[in-house]
Amino acid sequence: MLISSAFAQTAPAAAAGNDIMSSLQGMLPLVLMFVVLYFVMIRPQMKRQKEHKAMIEAIAKGDEIATAGGLLGKVTKLAEATVTIEIAAGVEVQLQRQAVVQVLPKGTL
Repeated sequence: MLISSAFAQTAPAAAAGNDIMSSLQGMLPLVLMFVVLYFVMIRPQMKRQKEHKAMIEAIAKGDEIATAGGLLGKVTKLAEATVTIEIAAGVEVQLQRQAVVQVLPKGTL
């Protein structure tokens, strides 16, 4: 009564080439989003991880460092997975190497 009947119009059979092109065009925005995500987020993060690893491997005895917990100190001992830092006169703390955030310039402390 209030709703008129709608009749579907039959479309002519689409060519096989058009069907493939339309599906590729539908996938294009998704592919572009992944490409942008890679260049904006993933690639810079991998670069930072590589730089951090190189910094940790280059730590030497006598370097002044900052840790993830906010401690500042001078490296006194190095082990394979840990580093011992002196945070005050006679106070030494042993940390994992991964906790080192930054190597400070000499004379900072």
